[in-house]
Formats: sequence, C-alpha cells, structure tokens
Amino acid sequence: MAIRRLLRLCIFVFSVLSAAELQAAKFSRVVIDSGHGAQDNGARIGYIYEKHLALDVARRLERYLNAQGIRTVMTRTTDVFIPLEERSELANQTRDSILVSIHFNMVNYAGPKGVEAWFYNEEGRNLATFVQEEIVSSLRTANRGVKFARYKILRTCTRPAVLVEGGFISTKEDLKRCLDPKYREALAISIGNGLLRYRKS
Repeated sequence: MAIRRLLRLCIFVFSVLSAAELQAAKFSRVVIDSGHGAQDNGARIGYIYEKHLALDVARRLERYLNAQGIRTVMTRTTDVFIPLEERSELANQTRDSILVSIHFNMVNYAGPKGVEAWFYNEEGRNLATFVQEEIVSSLRTANRGVKFARYKILRTCTRPAVLVEGGFISTKEDLKRCLDPKYREALAISIGNGLLRYRKS
C-alpha cells in the first residue's frame, strides 16, 4: 500500500513539473534586453562599444521574431541606461514571456573567442541550450558552452531567461566578425531560431 501511495505521488509530481515546463516554453512574447547603454559602455575597444553592438543585434532579433509572428518587448531602443532590476522586472511583468539579454565579451589577455550562453535556473538552462546549439551550428563559431551564473538580470527574473555573449571584441578574429553586419544579422536569426526551438520543445 505504501509503495502504491509513493508511486501515485511520484506520478503526480512528475505531471506537475511537466506541466510547468510546458507552460514556461509556450511563451507568446520575448523581452529582448540590449546590454548596457548610455554611460555604461560595456566592453570597449577604441571607439567600438559593446552597447552599440548589443543594441544592433537586439533590433535585428526583434525584426526576425516579429516576422515569425512572435511579439517582442525591448528593454531599450536607444542609447539610454536602464538599471538591471528594471530590465528583469519588465520581463516579470510581461505575461507569457521569456527574456534574452544580448552582450559581447572582452578580456585583457589574448586568445578567447566564440560564443557562450548563461543561465540561472533549470528552465533557463533548457532555453540557453537551444540558443547556444543554434548559434554554434549556424555560425560555426567556437563553442564556449552553456554556463551557470548569478548575474543579477538572470537571478531576479522569474521567467525563463538566457544571457548571450556573441563574441570577444578583444580578440582579433571575433572582433572582425562582430563588426560585420552580416554576422550580427546571422547571430540575431540564430538566437531567434533557438528561442523558437525552445518554444516547440
């Protein structure tokens, strides 16, 4: 009898978790966060600022998703500064949404290149995995993996969320790619396709 009760409990818990995961994946809106802004330049090489590259990719992603019938909300559309908590709160207040935050990397030593996707919780991991796989397969760039992080925008967001690093502007090879509008367009499309794959999962 005790075994039967335990079995019924396990089935119930599994069905609840499966329903929650399904509900998370069936988003109707994407909140697109363009990293940094205004006095917060982000990574910088000479007159090349991460904030500008991120906004460009965010706009391209918005256009692509809209063309696929997905509604979007932008945390910023111009060169302004928005606190991190306001960015995640916008996603929290947007019904049936997920959050994708666009960034570019920089280090003060030579070598690193490629893209990476960051998550905070398990549903974020699922989302980040789809996005990272799509970027790497489409762009054939170095795969730096899907990684856990306690970034504020991720841990304060109650929606599935992913932070994408689209390349190292501190590395010559990656910088050349990031400055190419065709690469940024392809990056935006691959991120969008990753989000759509997650939605169909």
